[in-house]
Amino acid sequence: MSILSILLAPPSPVTTTTTPGWLATLQGLVGPLIGCTVAFFVIFSLSIVIWTFRDIRSRTQDFLSQVLATVLVAVFNVGGLFIYMILRPRQTLAEIYERQLEEESLLAEMTERQTCNNCHARVEGDFQVCPSCGQKLKRPCPKCERLLELRWTFCPYCATNLSGGPGPMQNMPGMPAMPGVPGTPGMPMTGNRY
Repeated sequence: MSILSILLAPPSPVTTTTTPGWLATLQGLVGPLIGCTVAFFVIFSLSIVIWTFRDIRSRTQDFLSQVLATVLVAVFNVGGLFIYMILRPRQTLAEIYERQLEEESLLAEMTERQTCNNCHARVEGDFQVCPSCGQKLKRPCPKCERLLELRWTFCPYCATNLSGGPGPMQNMPGMPAMPGVPGTPGMPMTGNRY
């Protein structure tokens, strides 16, 4: 046999049957693997677009910003997601609302809204009793009739002793009032007091 006849001769059936079988097996394994990989990337791409849309809706009410962010991620995929993460608003609308409620609460505490100690209903500063539960809030001074806190022992308006004990000391006992001395009754204090 010549070399030319060996090269031009048809291949033997043993060599042709093993090669296509091996390629068919490889093709049977790689085809579904590629299909699963493509399906994963399609589902992943759709999921980040949906996540971006939900996230931007929770951060702004501006329709144009919502559309632009979603299109950015849909077109540029993971790269668009990184750009969106850099440019998105820091706080969600819920966080902004919560912060505003906290600020309003602090402001309300600073303006000292009065509440009843018993039922925590809102009361005004000149109420003697709580209109909801009847709890006594303030008492009138027996001398000047101004409303006083229950814990006070002296009226700050007329210096009346509310506890029934000795009143505020005007002078030391047994000592006469000293005329001309600042701080004694009838003598105004002048100059620097400190």
